[in-house]
Amino acid sequence: MTILTRKLGQTGLEVSAIGLGCWAIGGPFLLCGMQDGWGEVDDDESARAINRAVELGITFFDTADVYGTGRSERVLGRALRDRRDAVVIATKFGYTYDEARKEITGTDTSAAYVQRACEASLARLGTDYIDLYQLHVGDVDTAAEDVFAALESLVDKGMIRSYGWSTDDQERARRLAGRRGAAAVQFAVNVLSDAPGMIEVCGETELAGLARSPLAMGLLTGKFTAESRLPADDVRASGHSWVNYFRDGRPDRDSLDRLAAIREILTSAGRSLAQGALAWILARGDQMIPIPGFKSIAQVEENAAALDRGPLAPDQMGEIDALLAR
Repeated sequence: MTILTRKLGQTGLEVSAIGLGCWAIGGPFLLCGMQDGWGEVDDDESARAINRAVELGITFFDTADVYGTGRSERVLGRALRDRRDAVVIATKFGYTYDEARKEITGTDTSAAYVQRACEASLARLGTDYIDLYQLHVGDVDTAAEDVFAALESLVDKGMIRSYGWSTDDQERARRLAGRRGAAAVQFAVNVLSDAPGMIEVCGETELAGLARSPLAMGLLTGKFTAESRLPADDVRASGHSWVNYFRDGRPDRDSLDRLAAIREILTSAGRSLAQGALAWILARGDQMIPIPGFKSIAQVEENAAALDRGPLAPDQMGEIDALLAR
């Protein structure tokens, strides 16, 4: 079986067209005193799920040092210890944290911190290089040039192979493009919340587009109804102002209605709802790489199976736009 692949910018690296996001496997941690994790997790199950993903052709894994304040990186590194050369690992930096309290404490994008954060991530991941090292703080402006210079220095030292930025701002993404070692921009996009400007930037600049929240924080899996209620230890019930698709742990009714309008198209050709949502992102351009999260082997298997069916057809994409009135 041939696995659908994508280029990671201009690095020369080729990755599976669907990767995996490792936020959820970090377990509970706090941001501004509110939950930023996805509930309790089993590290052994997480490791088994990661290895199952590799067996199914997934070769790209995206994490961050703050996910579980180091826990996600450790679990990922342990799981991939004997498969390092067969996979591409991306992680992020820029947020400071207290590992003992499991809490994000602020931000630091100074050159000295970039170096220290990279060294710490390398140790947790159990590797001597990171394939893609991303600035996690999206609203850096005047300090961005200094951050880029620090990242280029890490490339020169062989500590990282390339770098990127997690930002939803088109102009910031354009500042990244064309720089030596720059490979990818990560931003929120899914079938309910399109980001045509960011996708256009990726197409014009040859940056890989890492699709964050491709399943709308789980809403696009189809397992939630208007009566669903998530527990307090789940970020979707945290009260963070930036949590979309859920309000106080309940699915957003408008999002559920919009999903119902396009469900038949997304589930065409035997796809599950989640597979259809991933197929929509794959159809947005050859530079797009969705990175759905996971906590179990079953979720990994469902996401990986979307590779077999590939992107939605152009007429289906047009019909979705018409149904969502955009």
